[in-house]
Amino acid sequence: MIALQGLHKSFGDKHVLTGINLTVAQGESLCVIGQSGTGKSVLLRCILGLERPDAGAILWRGQPLDVRRRAEFMRGFGMLFQGAALFDSLTVWQNVAFRLMQRMPAQRAKAIAIEKLARVGLAADTADLMPAELSGGMAKRAGLARAIADDPEVIFFDEPTTGLDPIRARRINGLIRDIVRETGATAITITHDMDSVRTIADRVVLLQDGQIAWDGPVGAMDDAPQLAGFLGKAGT
Repeated sequence: MIALQGLHKSFGDKHVLTGINLTVAQGESLCVIGQSGTGKSVLLRCILGLERPDAGAILWRGQPLDVRRRAEFMRGFGMLFQGAALFDSLTVWQNVAFRLMQRMPAQRAKAIAIEKLARVGLAADTADLMPAELSGGMAKRAGLARAIADDPEVIFFDEPTTGLDPIRARRINGLIRDIVRETGATAITITHDMDSVRTIADRVVLLQDGQIAWDGPVGAMDDAPQLAGFLGKAGT
């Protein structure tokens, strides 16, 4: 579905990505981990077109993701932002249906929004609330409903459990896992939360010093010495 070939990105003298080669298969759930400042968010921003790589290529369905094809790519992706990033001047359902309302009547868009809110465990009466009236966990669920509102082929999750207590974090992780499996979407998740990784991921990539230091299935994490520090093993 997505491939990165020799991706480089620097900001002045700071080399953030130094030759990233990575493929993500259709329907695969990939988690990208690494310490702060290792380039996880920059990697995501390059895929989304928010940053222009200095060198290398980004492929989508085997073809370069150029300006012409990016518009098509953007129509088929969903995004759960780190802080939910709901528009505070819109109701919950208007947030969820934001993209839908560009091409269908508001009544139909609202019906879909309520359906997606129910999918993430939010009652129909949540739809007419304002974001300020939501708890942190509810806001995250509303953000997840918006991410899946248009039935995307690719979903990006940026630190999906940041700011949540352990119970709410487990619920969000479970929702993400179930939604990805049910829809067959390709998922890329950036996270520091190893519980999220174990719940969501099929495969894990560790970024370190601008390169991929480890790449393997989630079931092999415990045997990877490169991941010892993230797994809290003694002596690291």
